[in-house]
Amino acid sequence: MSEPIASKFAGEPDESTDNSVLLEVTEEGVAVLLLNRPQRKNAFNARMILALTEALESLAGAEGVRVVFVRGAGHAFCGGADLDWMRSAAGWTEAENRADALELARMLHALHRLPMLTVALVEGPAFGGGAGLVCACDMAVATADAVFAFSETRLGLTPATISPYVVEAIGPRNARRLFALAGRFDAAEAHRIGMVDEVVATPDDLNARQEALAAEAVTAAPGAVADAKVLVRDVTGRTVDHALMEDTARRIAARRVSPEGREGLAAFFDKRKASWIS
Repeated sequence: MSEPIASKFAGEPDESTDNSVLLEVTEEGVAVLLLNRPQRKNAFNARMILALTEALESLAGAEGVRVVFVRGAGHAFCGGADLDWMRSAAGWTEAENRADALELARMLHALHRLPMLTVALVEGPAFGGGAGLVCACDMAVATADAVFAFSETRLGLTPATISPYVVEAIGPRNARRLFALAGRFDAAEAHRIGMVDEVVATPDDLNARQEALAAEAVTAAPGAVADAKVLVRDVTGRTVDHALMEDTARRIAARRVSPEGREGLAAFFDKRKASWIS
């Protein structure tokens, strides 16, 4: 059951959290999920990943949230793994490392499965897991000076937990090349390979694009958006045969007779705004 979510901050300062993730939701249903460790270029550690997962889970069950923007505080999106966290992991057992990595995998999965549109707004570095975060979103807008990297192989590691989302975003050939070379690439290259959808000149332009996308996102019916995202997942890679045609026909038929479908068509023919547009 969906529950309403009020404007709030996730990870509010208290004895149990370092305030590394902030979540704010407006009355219009626009959520901003802010990575808030600017002194560490918003790099991941275990605590931050847990806070992100909790925030994403709250959004998944929230009523009225129409779009989620993921940003980094300061002039960085996410520098990847925190160095102290990596240093600690080097001394853990394989089982301990597996449990730790699974938390990152769960967080990325929670982001990728959100029912509303998700948008990464990238300024500065987006390295390793930070680049994976970009790929796990539905779309990304970056400033021209943003920098990306999948540098894991230079450390003798692999970008394993982020790989499903990276391969989905940029395709297997680009993923093989970027994983193997492990070098940095700019926003123009990220745009060319499909990792970034738009490149803007300045942080002010990024803010303006956020406002424009928020205004556009709330014109779409929330249930239809959620169903459309599931539709993409379910038809990707399938052969177009009778079973798939039956499946897609069933889905559109169900939408046509749904409350949103009836309201949307009625609003179109009546030349008025649909009820989900404030």
